[in-house]
Amino acid sequence: MAENGFLKVSRRGVLAGGVASATVGQASILRAQNAAPGSAAKEAKVPVRLTVNGAPQELELDSRTTLLDTLREHLKLTGSKKGCDHGQCGACTVMVNGTRINSCLSLAVQHQGDEITTIEGLGSPEDLHPMQAAFVEHDGYQCGYCTPGQICSAVAVLEEIRNGVPSHVTEDLTGRMRATEMEMRERTSGNICRCRPYSTIAEAMAQVATRSADSRLHLRTPRTPTACRALPPLARP
Repeated sequence: MAENGFLKVSRRGVLAGGVASATVGQASILRAQNAAPGSAAKEAKVPVRLTVNGAPQELELDSRTTLLDTLREHLKLTGSKKGCDHGQCGACTVMVNGTRINSCLSLAVQHQGDEITTIEGLGSPEDLHPMQAAFVEHDGYQCGYCTPGQICSAVAVLEEIRNGVPSHVTEDLTGRMRATEMEMRERTSGNICRCRPYSTIAEAMAQVATRSADSRLHLRTPRTPTACRALPPLARP
């Protein structure tokens, strides 16, 4: 009741009203969840066709599934790591059609027909990719959690330089791109490592850059050796 122009409300009345509102809201949520069980999940499933490390894959995925979760949870390729899940650390770096991306920021449905290369596709313990071997030789890792992303990024960086893709520190946009230490450090700055072996990572990349006449430097997978081709060496200072 109103008294002197003000609504008279008791503490008990406020509590009772809050409980009633919460009960009604919860009931609405339960009705929505129980309506047509399974139909929403079924509608969200979409067919996704990818080529991962040279092998064709056909999947039925929730349309919200990221490429990273597709690789890790559905294809069991756990080399790519989930670090920040916000595209800030680079631990999830993979290559899509030869271009590196943060797979945690990309939905699998965006990559219909694309070729995905993960750390598992670059090499194996018995047949290391030159970049993997260089990381081992130069101690370019410590705990190893971010190393798959670091290596995928490093391989793609050298491809970017070879293809003349400029960076923020490129001095000459008209001449031949050079694999300088500054270029490589700038381009891999999005791959963060708490152990901080950045100097040895740069050494590993520099070693591979000087040996880039090796055809295995080009993006390839053990399943598709025909993708390899001889490449000219990268320009050095």
